[in-house]
Amino acid sequence: MLAPAIVFQQPCTLSVQRLALRPTEPSDATIQVQHSGISTGTERLLWDGSMPPFPGLGYPLVPGYESVGVVTQADEAGQVAVGQAVFVPGSRSFADVHNLFGGAGGTLVAPADKLVAVPPAMGADALLLALAATAYHSVSRGGKETPAAPPQLIVGHGVMGRLLARLTVAAGAPAPTVWETQTARMGGAQGYRVCHPDDDDRHDYASIYDVSGDHAMLNRLIARLAHGGEVVLAGFYNAPLAFDFAPAFMREARVRVAAEWSRSDMRAVSQLLQEHRLDLSGLVTHHATPAQAQQAYATAFSDADCLKMALDWSNT
Repeated sequence: MLAPAIVFQQPCTLSVQRLALRPTEPSDATIQVQHSGISTGTERLLWDGSMPPFPGLGYPLVPGYESVGVVTQADEAGQVAVGQAVFVPGSRSFADVHNLFGGAGGTLVAPADKLVAVPPAMGADALLLALAATAYHSVSRGGKETPAAPPQLIVGHGVMGRLLARLTVAAGAPAPTVWETQTARMGGAQGYRVCHPDDDDRHDYASIYDVSGDHAMLNRLIARLAHGGEVVLAGFYNAPLAFDFAPAFMREARVRVAAEWSRSDMRAVSQLLQEHRLDLSGLVTHHATPAQAQQAYATAFSDADCLKMALDWSNT
């Protein structure tokens, strides 16, 4: 069986190709994709060739880990049902290419236990589940330890920054401050303050969460910490991070790296959505068809007005 997919043939070169799907296993489900998202973090690094060494990395590859669709063939155990709307956090659907992360296609094959049921009415907003769970994980630590202190300062008002701020407000914690340097991204706050870093004179933040992906930011953030404060690196960085020891020593600073989401984070975010305590609206700002993929990726990576680009596969 063949299915259309986005293929990065090499850095900065893409095409839409019809690829062979791998054979299904008894534990797999087949999903007809309605929407897939373009990540401006990891996917940008795959696009421009700056992704650090990563398991499965190689070209040609099918990117994408944010897909929403309908189950057309269920697994033998019946963990999902035909006709069910699901979120697909990437897949290894396609033969003869690298599947990193394999979600940007019109039909996907994925283990049923990896799929997340979503309300059909969510539409393209359901693409944001992985980012919301990743933001939640940065505070929850996957439920394996005592949750961390919620952010007092968030660096970056893109999708991840907005989700982290919304989750903080939803948890009933004090509203965070969010730094943003691009005028186009200053708006859209829901119960928290957004400002340029130069307009913030506070230097006693107990918890700073960086989702900017800027590897040169660490010294600047340490200088804003209270004694014993923590900087959480919740973005994805393509260059080494370094900091001056003396300022960190004086503050007895802590630096923590937050990894990707776990199943417990996804369950928690799903519960918040069911309880209407978390709102994902207004974050998918742009839509395109796979035939418009070249321009869609350029827009996603370069237009500050584009928070999240969704590719619509419904007519493929």
